[in-house]
Amino acid sequence: MGNLILNEWIKVIRRKATLCMIGIMILFVIGFGVLTKFMDSQTPAPENNNWKQTIEKQLENDRSSLEQTGANNANLKMYYERQIAIKEYQLKQEIPPQNEMHMWTFVEDSQALITFAGLFTIIIAAGSVSSEFSWGTIKLLLIRPLSRSKILLSKYVTILLYGLFFLTILFVLSAIVGFLLFGAPADTVTYLAFANGEVVERNMAIHLAAQYLLSSADVLLIATMAFMISAIFRISSLAIGLSLFLLFTGNTATMLLASKFEWTKYLLFANTNLTVYFDGVPPVDGMTLSFSIIVLIVYLAIFHTLAFALFNKRDIAA
Repeated sequence: MGNLILNEWIKVIRRKATLCMIGIMILFVIGFGVLTKFMDSQTPAPENNNWKQTIEKQLENDRSSLEQTGANNANLKMYYERQIAIKEYQLKQEIPPQNEMHMWTFVEDSQALITFAGLFTIIIAAGSVSSEFSWGTIKLLLIRPLSRSKILLSKYVTILLYGLFFLTILFVLSAIVGFLLFGAPADTVTYLAFANGEVVERNMAIHLAAQYLLSSADVLLIATMAFMISAIFRISSLAIGLSLFLLFTGNTATMLLASKFEWTKYLLFANTNLTVYFDGVPPVDGMTLSFSIIVLIVYLAIFHTLAFALFNKRDIAA
């Protein structure tokens, strides 16, 4: 199995298209850094002398919002309780908000580029099986004394590794570019998280790495769907087109439906943004982290069942 995965990795990395994707990702990060540096120079960070008064004012607004909407919406209640606890902790421990731009704030802003990492992963996933048919190399794979399931699984594992590879490039390069353009923070920066009813301080680098992984859940699911379409229909253009359409429109359409229909919580894109359970509000009242994870697992199981079942039964034309 390890040799199969290594073989798939080498095949993909040797393609000129893959090297172009890596180059484009590097250029995107550098370009985003230069643009952010220019915008930061045009709008200097405001003075932070009266930050306590600002936090106290925000606390008043959060408490008022909790009284008005928290009783009718469990998710909003959880959100405002979290915000109130964090702001009270800031005042008690005298931790001012971070207004200055530094390497970690740039890494956080660079999460906007995860979509491009997902785009490249989807392209690789869409062509993973269909390209074997179009190039006529599928027979060379299937004549090996290995089951079709193992061959297909090795391709899927390689796709996951490439997705992680692009995320790693984005995270590490963002940290490097952020350090070169904005420097390291003057003081130790920690992330204030609300967990198990209390506020805890977490390492910023570890927190951002976790955020990158959580933010890529939709990429994983759509890449899996592209892989399924590639395995079933052998048409990479169909897999790429449908997957990209869902990547760029799925979240927006789901949010519009979520405001009117409760059944939206069972849709794929209502559950892919797992970060809302830590820093935001779920799209539908009553949704929980465990619920979203179960829904995502169900979708993954459906995609894999279709892909493996139909690929194993399909005849390979001469």
